[in-house]
Order: sequence, then C-alpha cells, then structure tokens
Amino acid sequence: MSYHPYDPRMAYDPKRKLTDGDVQERKPDGWWGDEGKLFRDFAFETYQAGLDFVVKVAALAEQRGHHPDLHLKYRRVRVTFTHDAGGVTMLDLDGAQAVNDLLNEDR
Repeated sequence: MSYHPYDPRMAYDPKRKLTDGDVQERKPDGWWGDEGKLFRDFAFETYQAGLDFVVKVAALAEQRGHHPDLHLKYRRVRVTFTHDAGGVTMLDLDGAQAVNDLLNEDR
C-alpha cells in the first residue's frame, strides 16, 4: 500500500508531520494514532513467540533505518512509532505497514 497524503504539486517529504486526519485515514489495520504516536498491541501464545517477534521487528527496523519503541510484557508486544517531527510521519505509517507485513509472513 502506498500513501500519498499531500497534494502532488507539493514536495513529498516522508519525515513531515501528518495531520490527525491523515493518520486516521492512512493508518494500517490494527494500528492506533494518539498524541503524536502510532502504536499497535500484538498478542502471542507464548512469551518466546512474543520475544521472537520483537527480534524480527528490531531486524526490520535496522534494515529500514527507522526504529520503533518495542515493549514486551509477557505474551504481549506493543510497537510504537514516534518521530522527531513531533508527530506521526509517512515513515511511521510505512514502518507500521512493514510490521504488519512481517506478522502476516509468519502466519
């Protein structure tokens, strides 16, 4: 899925802060936008499965050069994208979609 929230006559800037409306319209399935953050909670059957997912997300983040906050609590993982721009950016939306794609690959 490709996101292009800006008028094509404007310069495309993936690091530009999006409006709340843009975030709500374009956030990938399962993700929530709130107070300049984009996050999703994932549930796993075991602690090890959650930890394995965290490791895969970390490797993906290294490849992409865009790193979410990762919080593992027993069998639940929260992935949160924030950005220096002071809000959600296209990089965050693209990263969230990449995490969804990673999860779908494993199923």
